[in-house]
Amino acid sequence: MSGPAVAIIGRPNVGKSTLFNRLVGERRAVVEDLPGTTVDRIHAALSFEGHDFTLIDCGGLEVRPGSGLRRKVRDQIEAAIREAHLLLFVVDAQTGVMPVDEDIADIMRRSQKPVLLVANKVDGPGQRQELAQFYELSMGDPLPVSAYHGRGVNELQDRIVASLPSLPGGPAEPEEKAMKIAIVGRPNVGKSLLVNTLLGEDRVIVDDVPGTTRDAVDTLLRYHGAKVVLIDTAGIRRPGRVEKGVEKHSLTRTKQAIDRCDIAVVLVDAVEGITAQDIHILGLVRDAYKGAILGINKIDLVSEVAGPGDSAQSPSMQSTRSRGQVQLAPDYLKSWKDLVRQRVKFMPYVEVLCLSALTGYGVDKLLPMAGRISAARRLSLPVALLETVVREAEALHISPKRARRRLKIGAARQTGISPPTFVFLANDAKLVHFSYRRHLENRVRQLAGFQGTPIRLVFQSKDRGVDRPS
Repeated sequence: MSGPAVAIIGRPNVGKSTLFNRLVGERRAVVEDLPGTTVDRIHAALSFEGHDFTLIDCGGLEVRPGSGLRRKVRDQIEAAIREAHLLLFVVDAQTGVMPVDEDIADIMRRSQKPVLLVANKVDGPGQRQELAQFYELSMGDPLPVSAYHGRGVNELQDRIVASLPSLPGGPAEPEEKAMKIAIVGRPNVGKSLLVNTLLGEDRVIVDDVPGTTRDAVDTLLRYHGAKVVLIDTAGIRRPGRVEKGVEKHSLTRTKQAIDRCDIAVVLVDAVEGITAQDIHILGLVRDAYKGAILGINKIDLVSEVAGPGDSAQSPSMQSTRSRGQVQLAPDYLKSWKDLVRQRVKFMPYVEVLCLSALTGYGVDKLLPMAGRISAARRLSLPVALLETVVREAEALHISPKRARRRLKIGAARQTGISPPTFVFLANDAKLVHFSYRRHLENRVRQLAGFQGTPIRLVFQSKDRGVDRPS
């Protein structure tokens, strides 16, 4: 977290996520006119008037939650209260004081944390006269705001800054760039459980009901001193099955998470095998030019089950359990990985990792693998090596021609990283055939690796513009 933590607390449907988005300045949290939309804690680093702090959005607090999911939401809220230095107690000015508000006020007092009482949905001058009823909560003066329209938010920002505690510490250090890893996949493949296993704590809610995660939830961790941000995302269903409202917003957040991550871990279910929707999600990662890890989750459950989409090709070696620990023969894992690569030939560079988020098997290999991919995405090749690639490519593969004009590449240079981008100067970029483009990419990979990341090839005519990148 950056500086002190400010948590937004209140009962369901009082506008907490709308206020969160208004303070952040963007639609970071999913907002829908439906109680219980937010379930996980969402963090955002903010800076007002030179004061840095972390804002935390939470689900609606129910004093006596009924379902198991709602109890997990309450656990997340209690964790946010513990880590917060300042609490924003949000109430609904239109409905007035409710019994649950009084219960929440008691919880606030027991926390012994400073509290700002925020009366939301004050959309007109007449409603300000009704704010007197909130004094019975004994939480101080209610601050009237309309998070939806932005009224009163500037005054609230000033009160937040004035109420922030001074934390011990030296001068602020320069912002450290973090490696961002997005965990994506279909619903109920174990994405949130994988995040919790990596963190060693229940940071995000895990439930057997598909669709538990609705926002893209960022969580910071340190790995060998390096800063890593894990992004848990909502499950991506087939386009025809995506419903309007919360699910549509969740899909948008997941696609945004892919756009802003460095590496995407596409999680699939080992028991179900690789489905057409898994292939679609991999395509989204490929088209965004992100590093890619294909995580075969629930590998501890496969025992003479269908392989990735083809039961006739499933490995004959079985997986076994011993005192809760998964034991998988190397030949079994190799067979599985080989079958997976047959299904994802369009992404030959993708790293494949067999794991079990439930037992922890293979999870310890994920962050080192992501680190290698991150390093590969930042790799720069010298001009001499690229010239060698061009010469060897011409020697091993006859360059394409059209009529009497044959493709001739005169020079090559690297123009960018993350993803690695290469420009090849040719006599006529239109002569570049798909097969020759793939041949050049294979030669670059053979000499320099780039495993786990796509590379971008751009062909530029000396006097006729630029061809589309690979």
